[in-house]
Amino acid sequence: MACSWLRAVRGRWRTLLVVLCLCELRSVSGQARYSVAEEQAEGSFVGNIARDLGLDVARLAAGKARIITKGGRQYVELMRDKGTLVIRERIDREELCGKTTPCSFNFDVILENPIQLYRVTVEVVDINDNSPSFPQPEIHLKIAESVPTGTRFSLANAADPDVGINDIQKYILKPSADFKLEIQNHPDGERFIEMTLEKPLDREKEETLTLVLIASDGGEPRRSGSVKIQISVLDANDNAPVCTQAVYKVDVRENSPPGTLIATVSANDADAGLNGDVTYSTPHITKDERELFNVDIKTGEIKLIGVLDFEKAKNFQLKVQASDHGGYTDTCKVFINVIDENDNVPTVKLMSFSQSIPEDSPPGATVAVFNVNDDDSDGNGVVKCSINDDVPFKIESSLEGYYTIVTENFLDRESVPEYNVTIMVSDQGSPPLSSSQNINVQISDVNDNPPKFHQSEYRKTIPENNPPGFSVFTVSAVDADWGQNARVSYFLEEEEVHGVAVSSLVSVHPESGVVRALRSFDYEQIQSFRFNVSARDSGSPPLSSAAAVRVLIRDRNDNAPQVLYPVQMGGSGPHAEMVPRSADAGYLVTKVVAVDVDSGQNAWLSYKVQQKSSPDRGALFEVGLHNGEMRTVRQVTDKDAVKQRLTVVVEDNGQPSRSATVVVNVALADGFPQVLRSEFADEDEREADERLTFYLVLALAVVSFLFVVCLLLIISVKVYRWRQSRVPYGSNLPVIPYYPPRYSDTLGTTGTLPHVYNYEACATVGSTKSAAGHNVLLVDATSTGTVHKLRSEKNILDEPDSPLEVRKSFCFEHTPQHKCTFKV
Repeated sequence: MACSWLRAVRGRWRTLLVVLCLCELRSVSGQARYSVAEEQAEGSFVGNIARDLGLDVARLAAGKARIITKGGRQYVELMRDKGTLVIRERIDREELCGKTTPCSFNFDVILENPIQLYRVTVEVVDINDNSPSFPQPEIHLKIAESVPTGTRFSLANAADPDVGINDIQKYILKPSADFKLEIQNHPDGERFIEMTLEKPLDREKEETLTLVLIASDGGEPRRSGSVKIQISVLDANDNAPVCTQAVYKVDVRENSPPGTLIATVSANDADAGLNGDVTYSTPHITKDERELFNVDIKTGEIKLIGVLDFEKAKNFQLKVQASDHGGYTDTCKVFINVIDENDNVPTVKLMSFSQSIPEDSPPGATVAVFNVNDDDSDGNGVVKCSINDDVPFKIESSLEGYYTIVTENFLDRESVPEYNVTIMVSDQGSPPLSSSQNINVQISDVNDNPPKFHQSEYRKTIPENNPPGFSVFTVSAVDADWGQNARVSYFLEEEEVHGVAVSSLVSVHPESGVVRALRSFDYEQIQSFRFNVSARDSGSPPLSSAAAVRVLIRDRNDNAPQVLYPVQMGGSGPHAEMVPRSADAGYLVTKVVAVDVDSGQNAWLSYKVQQKSSPDRGALFEVGLHNGEMRTVRQVTDKDAVKQRLTVVVEDNGQPSRSATVVVNVALADGFPQVLRSEFADEDEREADERLTFYLVLALAVVSFLFVVCLLLIISVKVYRWRQSRVPYGSNLPVIPYYPPRYSDTLGTTGTLPHVYNYEACATVGSTKSAAGHNVLLVDATSTGTVHKLRSEKNILDEPDSPLEVRKSFCFEHTPQHKCTFKV
C-alpha cells in the first residue's frame, strides 16, 4: 500500500511538472496554461496572468482586458488591478468533462488599443469527491441448482464519476464461500465483473443466498459503494441463452425522430418450453441512456425515445442481457455511433467594436473584432466569413475563430457618412447554414474641406445715395464638413479702395454674410470698387477661402443741369446778345452751353426756348433741341421789339427729370445803340445798378482828379527841367510845352473818363457766322460797367464828331467763352 501511494505521488508530480513546462512554453507563444483542483472556493488563486504573459498590470487596465468564453459558464475571473486569475464559481470536473481526462477548459483574454488576444487553458485536476455507486440498490439473480461449478454470472458495474486513482480500483464480494469474484479487463478499457460458482447449489438446503458486492476507489480518503445480490435457487435448467452476435454496431443520425428503430438483438436458448423463452433487458444502462433508448423485453428491438445531439454525445454503448426463465443469461454489446448533422447555425459574437472612426484613418485601422463559432464537427463546423462588397473594409483572421474588420481604403465622410456592414458566416454542411449580423460604422468628421463660395466673384449694382446700413447683398459659402468644422464665418479682407480702407465703406456680418454699405455712395465720386470676402470654418486648424466682390454704383438723376454759357451775371444783371436787323433766318444768335455731372441718360440734355410770339408774325428765335444753338427762325422785321428777353430751359433725360433755366437778352440793332443793361433788368436790378453807377462815377471822379493833379505836377517838373536845360546854353528857340502821348483836352468828352479805356470782350465758338460783319464786345464791368458796343471797322462811339480813335483787337478761341482786351 505504501509503495502504491508513493508511485501515485510521483506520478502526480510528474504531471504537474509537465503542466508547468507546457505553461511556460505556451506563455512564450501568446498562450498560458494553468492547473487547478476542482471544488475550490470562490476567489481562490489560479495564476498570475500578467506575469505569465509578460504584460504590465497597467496595460491590463488601459487595454480593458477581459475574459471571452465561447459558451457555457465562466469559471475564472480576471483581476485587472492585480493581474491575477481567481476562481469565480465552483468547478465540478465531473459536470464539466465527465470521464474525459485530462479535463480542461479554454478561454481568451482580449486587450484593446491595440487589439491583443491570448488563449488560456485551465486544467481541472480531479479530487476524490464522489463515491462508487451501482445502478440498482439490489441485484436479483435466479440460478438453477443444476448449474455446474465454474458457471459465470455477469454483475452490474459500479460507476464513479471521478477519474484516475480516484476511480474504482477494486471489487470485493462477501461472503465468498460459494462464489468467486472475477474482473475481466478488455482492451477498450471496459471492465466485466463476473461471479463464478465455486460449489454446486442445493435448493433444498438453501433456497436463497444474499451476497454483498463492494466497489472501492483509490482516492484519499478512500470511498466505496455496495449492492446486495439476492440469489434465488431454481430448479434445473441446463441450457443458457446464447446471443446471435456478441457485438452490434449501428450508426444513427442525430435529431432522428423518437421511435426510430436502432437495432434488434436476438438470443437462442436450446431449452424447450418455458425454459427456452428468452427475455431482453438492459440492467447496466445509465440514466442518460435510459432517457434515450428503450429495449423491448420480448423482441429485443432497441428504439429511440429521446433526441440525439452529436454535440453532447458522439457515441453510446449498451449492454443488452438475454435471460431465460432458468436464470441463464448472455450479454451482447450494442455500439451506437451518432452521425453529425448540420443542425447548428454559425454564430457571430462581437468582441470589440468601434461605432465611429475618423475619416482620416489609414488603411488597416481596426473597426471590429468578432468571434465565430459552430458547434457542428468536420465540414459542418468549418465556417467561412465575409462582408458585403460595397464597403471599404476587409476581414483579416488573427486567431482561430477570431476575425478582425479593418479599413481597406481611405475614407471620406463627405462622400459616405456611414456604412452598414453585414457580417455573413456560413458553414460547409449540406445544406449549408448561415447567419449574419449587421453593424453600423459612423465616419467621424475631420476638418479637411475649406468653405466654398457659390461664386468665385460676385457683382452687385446699387443705386447711389443709398442710406448708410443699406444691405447690398449676401455672400454665401458652404462647407462639406460637419458640425463645428462646417460652421462658416465671414470676414472682410482689409485693403484700400480709392485711397480709403474698405472697412470704412462696407461691412460683412460674420454669421449671415450680409454685406452692408457703411456710408452713402455718390456716383460722381466713385463708380465702382472691389474687395475680397473670406469664409473661414471653425475647425482645428481652420480652413478658409476667399471670393472677390465688385460693387457697381448706379447713377441716379440727382444733379440738375448747369449752364456754362451764357454766364448769368448775378447782381450785375444779364448781358445782351446783339442781332442785326438784317439777319436772315437761321442766323446764329448764341449757343447755350450746359453740362450735367450725372451719367448715361441722366446726362442727356435737351434745350427749348420759352418766348412770347406775336400772333401775326410767330416766334423769332428757336434753340436746337440737342446742341443748344439759338438761331433766328425768320427775317427780323421792324415790328419786332428791339429788346427780346428769352428764357431757355435745359432739361435732362432722368426719371424724374431735372432742369435749369437761363435768361438770354437779345438786342435787335444795326449799330451800337446805347442800350443799357437796366433796360433788360427788372426794377430791383435797376435800383441796384443805379447805386452801383453812383459809386463808380464817384470813384472815377476821384481817380480822375488825382490823375490830373499828378499830371500837372509832372508837367511842371518837366517844364522846370526844360527851362533849366536852356539857361546854360542860351537857346533862343521858342518853348514848346510837353504833353504825354495821346493827351488831349478833356472838354470834348463827357468829363468823367480818360481817353484810354480797357475793354474785355467774350466771343463764343458759334458766333463765327455773324462775326464776319459784326463783333460782339462785352465791356468789362470793372472798367466800364455799362456800355456794350457792336462795331465793324467804325469808331467805338456812334457820334460822327468824336475826336477819339478806336483801336480794336479781337481774340477768338475754340472754347465756350474767352476774354479779349480792347484798348480805346
